[in-house]
Amino acid sequence: MNRSTIAAIALTATAGLALTACGGAKPTPGDKQGANADAYAPVTVGKGFTTKGGNINVLMSSDFQTLDPGNSNYVQTANVGQLYYRTLVMAKETAGQPPKMVPDLATDLGKASKDGLTWTYTLKKGLKFEDGSPITSKDIKYGVERTYARDVYTQAPQELDSALADDSYKGPYHGGDFKGIDTPDDQTVVFHLKQPYAEFPALVSRSNTAPVPKAKDTKLDYTNHPLSSGPYKIKSYDRGRSMKLVRNSNWDPATDPNRSALPDTFTFSLSTAQATISQQLLANSDPTAITLDSNGGLQASDAAKLNDPKVKKRTAAGLLGCTDVLNLNTETIKDKDVRKAMALAIDRAAVQVQYGGARFGKIAQSYINPAQVGYVPQHTDLDPAGKPKLDEAKKLIKGKNVPKKLVYGYADTNARYKNVGTVLQQNLKQLGIDLQLRPIPAANYYTVLAGDQMPDIARSGWCGGADSGSVRTTIDPNVGPSLDGKTYGFSNIPRYHDAKIAKAMYELRGTNGTSEELGKKWATLYDQAMQDYPLVPLVRSYTSSVVGSKVRNAQMGYFFGAIDLSTVGAEH
Repeated sequence: MNRSTIAAIALTATAGLALTACGGAKPTPGDKQGANADAYAPVTVGKGFTTKGGNINVLMSSDFQTLDPGNSNYVQTANVGQLYYRTLVMAKETAGQPPKMVPDLATDLGKASKDGLTWTYTLKKGLKFEDGSPITSKDIKYGVERTYARDVYTQAPQELDSALADDSYKGPYHGGDFKGIDTPDDQTVVFHLKQPYAEFPALVSRSNTAPVPKAKDTKLDYTNHPLSSGPYKIKSYDRGRSMKLVRNSNWDPATDPNRSALPDTFTFSLSTAQATISQQLLANSDPTAITLDSNGGLQASDAAKLNDPKVKKRTAAGLLGCTDVLNLNTETIKDKDVRKAMALAIDRAAVQVQYGGARFGKIAQSYINPAQVGYVPQHTDLDPAGKPKLDEAKKLIKGKNVPKKLVYGYADTNARYKNVGTVLQQNLKQLGIDLQLRPIPAANYYTVLAGDQMPDIARSGWCGGADSGSVRTTIDPNVGPSLDGKTYGFSNIPRYHDAKIAKAMYELRGTNGTSEELGKKWATLYDQAMQDYPLVPLVRSYTSSVVGSKVRNAQMGYFFGAIDLSTVGAEH
């Protein structure tokens, strides 16, 4: 799942093929980074707290893009969404680890047919909306159907929809019967797939399956008060200013072991400047305060204050599943040796400094990591400490047609990304490349990257395995082929398409098996693709977030990149 817009969504790969692709390169180190490995251990504030009551005050610099589960591809909405909606399956967070799939509205993780083309879910008994009406299978189906109305919901999650066997459906407002889901009775939901999908429980953990009663659907106005199926409901919402959540009396905790629902209320301040958020949290001016802003709302100038023992004991932290990379446009930088030379020339340690240093992330060697299901050791010639290998880079491009000018595009709201471009300018100048920096409006950033104006180099981020822990959910979107396998996929920013690898990935999509078995095949193909250097891994995020002195059970969500709202509590 793209962190800046949001998580995600028969070939036998022999050892001989893998070795041929490796070309003698050195294996990627594991998840440890030398002596600093312990620095990336997860830290939870007030672990084990179980007392109900009190209030959590959430300080945010801006409002949520949307609260509508059917129109959300944003991690902040997914985080707060845990409080007021439930899905068939839940991606349950544990600090420092990929989430675990657990049943939520459903009794189990689903039952797959022998051919893998049908998944059946049974709803728990006693499920109700906030108004006391029962939650039925038809509400689940209608919630999914809304996400097909992409003329209305432009940010609707697409991973589940693309897996279901009905490409012609245009949503419930255009008529027609949706054939991707059957509801034989009020308790049963049956999904029909185009191809087997071993990680299907992860797809139904996405907000698509949050139940929506058809009679309460107000289309785009639904964001103002989505009907709650979770432990809290919206009492008041003044867009751009504030929101208050209170307990949903029709939520039955006996049906929901995943959410502790400790506080009585959550209040949200939606227009607090980030510098003010940072100051208030560090000063403990509000003992019940937290933030969902990225990097815990901390300003670069405040980083040293985390060493204060009084602040340190109030700081939740964790290594995320989110990694930033540079995408090298393979349509404009066509020679893989030139791309590899560029990768070798980049001072990734200097890039790490622009991210705030080792405190804010570790140098990454791959887009996938050893904690993901199906991971196999990857191979790279990049220096594990991130130092450039300029001599090797120059040898690679000797006699090559190296571009004289290239463009680096960056989101214009974050000085960090511009500063990364300055580092790249200095590095690539050593290869005779004049790199121009082009600011792109942040609101349109990923639209530009998917369109005709894609620059030669662009940064992006992905929370790998954040929805299922599977390597596929990183590999397929980022370097996989289109739905028909004939070109590069929608989220494949570098436009990478090797005919042989694409064919193998396309066939692998239709292969039945376990996530572990299939994941190893995906990871082996990914390793082969990376020898063509369509991507340059930069930094895997480590986030620290200071909380108020009365906040408890504050853990850093592996996927959310912020305090996990489903576990937090408050002394009172």
